[in-house]
Amino acid sequence: MIKPIGTDELQPRFVYDTERHHQLAQEAESLPSILVSSQAAGNAVMMGAGYFSPLEGFMNLADAVSVAESMKMTDGRFFPVPVLCLLDSAEAIGDAKRISLRDPNVEGHPILAVMDITAIETASDEQMALMTEKVYRTNDTEHPGVKAFNSQGRTAISGPIHVLNFSYFQNDFPDTFRTAVEIRNEIMEHGWERTVAFQTRNPMHRAHEELCKMAMDAVDADGVVIHMLLGKLKPGDIPAPVRDASIRKMAELYFAPNTVMITGYGFDMLYAGPREAVLHAYFRQNMGATHFIVGRDHAGVGDYYGAFDAQSIFDEEVPEGALDIEIFRADHTAYSKKLNQVVMMCDAPDHTKEDFILLSGTKVREMLGRGEAPPPEFSRPEVAQILMDYYQSIA
Repeated sequence: MIKPIGTDELQPRFVYDTERHHQLAQEAESLPSILVSSQAAGNAVMMGAGYFSPLEGFMNLADAVSVAESMKMTDGRFFPVPVLCLLDSAEAIGDAKRISLRDPNVEGHPILAVMDITAIETASDEQMALMTEKVYRTNDTEHPGVKAFNSQGRTAISGPIHVLNFSYFQNDFPDTFRTAVEIRNEIMEHGWERTVAFQTRNPMHRAHEELCKMAMDAVDADGVVIHMLLGKLKPGDIPAPVRDASIRKMAELYFAPNTVMITGYGFDMLYAGPREAVLHAYFRQNMGATHFIVGRDHAGVGDYYGAFDAQSIFDEEVPEGALDIEIFRADHTAYSKKLNQVVMMCDAPDHTKEDFILLSGTKVREMLGRGEAPPPEFSRPEVAQILMDYYQSIA
């Protein structure tokens, strides 16, 4: 199997030993505690689940700035984006060296993790601006990722963490949420030697389905892991339970048996385009995928990124040898009326725009809201029905 990044075995930060977990949970109740941001909570979940392995905890400012500039920590280790725990104030910590991190996304704010503090620092305006510009390629506060990153505060606490639970993801998505450890084990159980990973924060329409199959055929893969983001999105995006149901229906009806795994991970979307594509590749290698689909406008939002910036970054900025996972580069995919099948548009140079069935996201949402299904060439009828039911429920 493909090795995790930087180690021979995953190093999840979740405390799996039952006795130690119990002891740490008891100790945590007596420690000073802070309520972290949703973004920091997602980082903790990803470290706990092994996706960010071998990262042990939240970065200090020197590492975070270095990662933003070069995708390398100060000791040379590769990581695509800063992983920070930013607060408005560290006053509640005092001189404590160990604290509890409380979950902002679960009622009652239960303890999510215990943290050993190695540094408490204040990020300067210049450091925040540099990290924002390097990661998001913009400082525009209308960008949802920029807004989220810069609204957390300026006090950075760093140090290793010991994760005690996986926030709401395990309870709300028991059939879908999986750790990197679990996905690796399941890939091995399937006996898959080549595994494609597909990232999604949206329901999967016909083009997405066919793209997965194209990638599997192109690299002679044994299966595909459809890996959906289960954390927070921007307003207007379709909620995770609806996406989950529609993707499961599509996989059940339109993929060959034993060729697809439906899974999800607990993280808030960054909308960081190219940098987020590299992060996606990072944790897909850790979960055992050998190939990762990076499409047009991958992880983007608005007009902040070029259509294929998320592909070119792997050639232009990712340090050589940092990743073993291979990138499957996809163009925009759509149904060809000439060929009566879904194709990548770059593979049909004799086509004009009118030869494809192309619908904007806005147009599709309007149709679904009226109870009108998109054409079957665009969306499978069974998937469209689930989405129509959702839009009717919120009308």
